[in-house]
Amino acid sequence: MPEKVDLKRTLDAYQARRGRFRVVDVPDLQYLMVDGHGDPNTAPGYAQALAALYPVAYALKFASRRDLGRDHVVMPLEGLWWADDMETFTTARDKSRWHWTMMIMVPDWIGPQMVEAAVERAGARNRPARLADVRFATLSEGRCVQTLHVGSFDDEAPVLARMHEEFIPGNGLRMVGTHHEIYLSDPRRTAPEKLRTILRQPVRAARTAPA
Repeated sequence: MPEKVDLKRTLDAYQARRGRFRVVDVPDLQYLMVDGHGDPNTAPGYAQALAALYPVAYALKFASRRDLGRDHVVMPLEGLWWADDMETFTTARDKSRWHWTMMIMVPDWIGPQMVEAAVERAGARNRPARLADVRFATLSEGRCVQTLHVGSFDDEAPVLARMHEEFIPGNGLRMVGTHHEIYLSDPRRTAPEKLRTILRQPVRAARTAPA
């Protein structure tokens, strides 16, 4: 049996500590993705997105082990989140106005043809409603600030406020790109107060005024 690789343990981009903001350079990573809009607790498209992503991710895992002799742990669910008015995300928390892209990272030895075959295999029986919406893309985030949040998703706002309003400008940085979350816990099996989520924000050096 091939050795099973767990990329969330070997990639520095998946390391974070509670109560500590850290600047990390995230390499280009490739993902299975599904886009959507609305409250993840009530919008049917959100549950349908997850129901499409996971069968493809597991089909890729089994194909990689069988055809390439390379096994890996299926990576955790991740999400990009944004809103036309970001206050509805960070403070007002109006989830009905949120846009999102749900994602599962796949190893760099997986290519487009393997993904296409995995999508076909995932649709062979009990075809997920949003299977046709699964896309394969590379995300280039570069320099980011991240931390580990432990607790309910609805309790993230104070942590994000410290990240956005204190740590990032205080370190000569500015926000770019999209808020990114990595879900290290399964909310179906974990109490809300024990959920572990990496919160990530891409950044760049702050612009300085000309002398």
